[in-house]
Amino acid sequence: MRTDIFARLDREPEPPKIVAPRMSRHRIALFGGTLAFYLAIVWAVLITSWLVALDWKVMLFRPYQQWPELHAFLDYYVVLGQRGPTAVMVACWLGWRSWRQHTLRPLLVLGTSLLLLNLSVGAVKLGLGRLGPHYATQIGSAEMFAGGDIFPSGHTANAVVTWGILAYLATTPRARRYLSAVSATVSLGVGLTTVYIGTHWLSDVVLGWAAGLLILLALPWFEPLIARTETWIFAMRERWRERRGGARPAPVTGAGPQPVLLPQSMATEGLAPGTVTAAAEPVHPAGHPATGARARAHGGHPARPGGMPVAPTGVRRPPHTERGARGSGSPARPMTGG
Repeated sequence: MRTDIFARLDREPEPPKIVAPRMSRHRIALFGGTLAFYLAIVWAVLITSWLVALDWKVMLFRPYQQWPELHAFLDYYVVLGQRGPTAVMVACWLGWRSWRQHTLRPLLVLGTSLLLLNLSVGAVKLGLGRLGPHYATQIGSAEMFAGGDIFPSGHTANAVVTWGILAYLATTPRARRYLSAVSATVSLGVGLTTVYIGTHWLSDVVLGWAAGLLILLALPWFEPLIARTETWIFAMRERWRERRGGARPAPVTGAGPQPVLLPQSMATEGLAPGTVTAAAEPVHPAGHPATGARARAHGGHPARPGGMPVAPTGVRRPPHTERGARGSGSPARPMTGG
């Protein structure tokens, strides 16, 4: 019973079971509606519709000149949508969660979402080639296919994905609601900040919101791939541990001097252990002829300083009462060499 209790205490705690979001009908419908909205924004800009006219009105309004006191704060706030700093911050938090839960899923989900973000948003940016407000050449023009790379807004899409991952990986409905509200607020603020500074058109920001939301909604389709990747990584780790454990070097027996076990009589006479050494010799089984020959060669009498012989091991020395009875009844002085 006691052994079972200690075995349960020594056992590592099992990580909490994480249920990956499924691609439900509601999620599929939301994904389809967001995709249609995404394509509608792209089409509205391509045909230079009223949306492009709205872009120019906001740009000519120059918000950074209307509220200059906000500029210093918003220059720092927009960093919450920058790829490098946000990825590092969120990766540190998810790395701690992975360590606590003994799973790589949070980090793998983050890596998958950032990879999808780079591929989808980057391809559209380079394909459409829209110029930003500061580089526009003709008023009222959509500035498409001119060598730019701002449509959709990468800051906005990155803010939606990076902070939305925290809500996607939440383990309770309450935490998911709170984190969804936080990620929506941050991404909305980052998008409007880029419009205020003048680095993006308003339509860039709207398309960035849609692009980030599409990636979050599509993540459940990649959950089987994430699970297989995690299993493969853990299997490779176990193989590496096995190879490392099997390659331990065998202990090397030294050929230098080895300490000789002294009899108890020598220890009582004041000879410190370890002062007598002898060359290492192979150990022979009992009855081996070399054992008796070595014993005869040494004579069975180890030496000690002062030339005083020491009684061989096994010879019984007289007790203190007999040794102390010599002479006039005074205790015998210890014999010292030299």
